[in-house]
Amino acid sequence: MAGYEHQRIEKKWQDAWAGQRTFRTELDLSKPKYYILDMFPYPSGAGLHMGHPEGYTATDILARWKRMNGFNVLHPMGWDAFGLPTERFAERTGQHPADVTRDNCNTFRRQIQALGLSYDWEREISTSDPEYYRWTQWIFLQLYHKGLAYPAEVAVNWCPALGTVLANEEVKDGRYVETGDPVEKRKMRQWMLRITEYAQRLLDDLDGLDWPEGVLTMQREWIGRSEGADVRFAVDGHDADFTVFTTRPDTLFGATYCVLAPEHPLVSRIVSDECRTSVQAYLDDAARKSDVDRQDENREKTGVFTGAYALNPVNGARVPIWVADYVLGGYGTGAIMAVPGHDARDWEFARTFDLPILEVVAGGDVSLAAHTDNSEGVLVNSGLLDGLKVPEAKARIIHWLEEHGL
Repeated sequence: MAGYEHQRIEKKWQDAWAGQRTFRTELDLSKPKYYILDMFPYPSGAGLHMGHPEGYTATDILARWKRMNGFNVLHPMGWDAFGLPTERFAERTGQHPADVTRDNCNTFRRQIQALGLSYDWEREISTSDPEYYRWTQWIFLQLYHKGLAYPAEVAVNWCPALGTVLANEEVKDGRYVETGDPVEKRKMRQWMLRITEYAQRLLDDLDGLDWPEGVLTMQREWIGRSEGADVRFAVDGHDADFTVFTTRPDTLFGATYCVLAPEHPLVSRIVSDECRTSVQAYLDDAARKSDVDRQDENREKTGVFTGAYALNPVNGARVPIWVADYVLGGYGTGAIMAVPGHDARDWEFARTFDLPILEVVAGGDVSLAAHTDNSEGVLVNSGLLDGLKVPEAKARIIHWLEEHGL
């Protein structure tokens, strides 16, 4: 292809497409509709990187295929243009945020158009445009009036240098990936949305999608609807307790320790004087990690003993309370009961810190690995649940917990 004059030929046809409005979406009710929405880029950098055309090329192939098959395709492009990092950049450079955003959008638009992608540029969107965000404000008000938006104190990734909160994806090894500025965990009051109110509806609607099974599985896990029980553990020697949510209440007799997230408000109240220094050092270290870093399954599990004990509600056994950063303050209750005999992550943690491992569902050798394939197993070493299969044991223990107000 030595004779291919790409600059001349591609410009010719891109100019032709623009002049003829080839990819304009008409209001044509005679054709079936097809909507393709890409993730809008953040116009805060120097321009596109290789990841942008990789994804946009795939959706462009789909858009062109659908047009050739008679669909009226709506394929817009826009800019996720809000964000304090842009404002901070403008402060450091002396430029107005609107000017920075406009210039960056112009660069991104020129680069995307040079790729020859089939967007309808007459429907370009910018999230910093008042005509756009008035509708996000309207949607928020609808959620608020329906009780689906509420304020809460939650841990966030705070960057002192930028003076703003960062997403988990923007933090690596305790620093902002763009500038290297330190990031710390800090509790802040902010608005939350009750997405869990729609969990079952989201799951049900997946059944109607013609998607690869692997993608559907990922979506189901992301939605994360879980069925189980809230269980209350009293703290021995303290006028305090905490609640854990478990999908396996039948394994309560196998709980040999509990873990609180570093952000859990109970940590500072129950830590012993002997453990206070080591716990505080661990909390400081955890505050420099993002949730993504903390959830890395390949990372060695870390933790620290608080010096306090919880009382197992089913048998009164004293179980040590640890703090570990693999438990997140913003997920569930921020506390777990650990059953190392039947959970791989708990088993790994117990082996690392020499904590007891008990078998409560027969069928495996828990000294070698957690016995997790046990959904139809029989309960052992479990008092009133001994001899019951897992489904019956779940129902029995939930009834017992309700009867005893636990």
